Amino acid sequence: MVAQKITIEPVTRIEGHAKVTIHMKDDGTVEHAYFHVNEFRGFEKFCEGRLVQEMQQITPRICGICPVSHHLAAAKAGDVVLGCPPPRPATLLRELMHMGQVIQSHGMHFFELAGPDLILGFDHDPATRNVVGLIQADPQLTLKAVRLRKFGQAIISELGERSIHPNFAIPGGVNRQFAQAGRERLLAQVDEQIETIKVGIQIMRGWIDAHQTEINEFAVFPTGYLGLVTPQNSLELYDGDIRLTSQEGIELEKFDPQDYLDYIAEHVEAWSYLKFPYYKKLGYPGGVYRVGPLGRLNNSDQIDTPLANEEFKRFKALNGGKPVENTLHYHYARLIETMFAAERARILLEDPDILSSDILNTRQQPREQGVGIIEAPRGTLFHHYWINEHGQLTKVNLIVATGNNNYAMSRAVDEVAKRYVHGPEITEGMLNRVEHAIRAHDPCLSCSTHAVGSMPMEVSVVNMRGELVQVIRR
Repeated sequence: MVAQKITIEPVTRIEGHAKVTIHMKDDGTVEHAYFHVNEFRGFEKFCEGRLVQEMQQITPRICGICPVSHHLAAAKAGDVVLGCPPPRPATLLRELMHMGQVIQSHGMHFFELAGPDLILGFDHDPATRNVVGLIQADPQLTLKAVRLRKFGQAIISELGERSIHPNFAIPGGVNRQFAQAGRERLLAQVDEQIETIKVGIQIMRGWIDAHQTEINEFAVFPTGYLGLVTPQNSLELYDGDIRLTSQEGIELEKFDPQDYLDYIAEHVEAWSYLKFPYYKKLGYPGGVYRVGPLGRLNNSDQIDTPLANEEFKRFKALNGGKPVENTLHYHYARLIETMFAAERARILLEDPDILSSDILNTRQQPREQGVGIIEAPRGTLFHHYWINEHGQLTKVNLIVATGNNNYAMSRAVDEVAKRYVHGPEITEGMLNRVEHAIRAHDPCLSCSTHAVGSMPMEVSVVNMRGELVQVIRR
């Protein structure tokens, strides 16, 4: 019999809104913990009837943290459904914008969202277990972290004229030529940001060395892994085939993104609006997989930039070359991807075609449907559009990046709660670890821009008779 239920609402330092319910037994141990995504936005349905060319401006409103990912996925789907592949310079510019998105999102997550737990400690006073506490602990590091995120935003705004909800990619290419002055401004900043990422990696390496026991106890479990790769199975964030590897790291499938529905299905649970994607051939839950930084690095054989690849080799050695299953290593993988994005941004900026005026293909050969796919910071993002003869959308299917990790987050919450939460007195630090099981995945839950005003967190512990036992507020 469940003796009491603990509710954590909202889960803090993530994008979007969620809650956790922890069901306790009489002996003070956890019966089960559930991760609830309690938002429903309905983007797929209310996009029906819109012109496909409008989707590059509509879908970024799903998210104020990674609008570029939806912007580019929508443009890529438009390329396919309207039959207008972009010229090479436009593809380079889109990828450059995407690298800016990855840098600003990953940088913010490690230093500002996850960093307080790692650097200050899971049990640190919640009043300062945040950016304020980081400034107090190391003001110079905090300023470097802010400049790193600012650099990623600068890439986006140099191309799209603003860092949030840019207006740049359109079916067939982009709508603006890149200026030489902007290229020089960005190139002048790359070396400084690479040095900041190196500092972050050193911090993470030191934390790993000092916390091996916790890393090996904190939500370690097998899944498959999915993400985009190059033809040589290198890490790819903008374009490529989808590769799916097994729990043992063996390739199960490698397929064209246009065919994703042949391989991926979605499971539904009554306690969440977020669906649970899985690999059809293995069914649910046998076919569940992880995406995002940990998933992508487990799914790749190498990285095609030197600094990131050297760190990637260290990552692969963590488990003797086998997939790294430790949830807390999402942070290490995230920093390696940040390094790759910075190195890749420099390669793109130095490419002569980046300044070309050949940025738009206006010839169209429309087809009934098309899929746009990209590796958003949080994982593989699918945009699938069906249109009529007038170019209006008749159907839309989105598998948002975070959705692919729904099983992993739910299992992590349950395992961490069972490992760290125990009565009779429930401490704030225990519950913060449960939140971090979600936070490590850096989820973006449907939409992060619709909340207004103060959102304090309050945890109420109620026994089986409905009596309030304890309240924790922050």
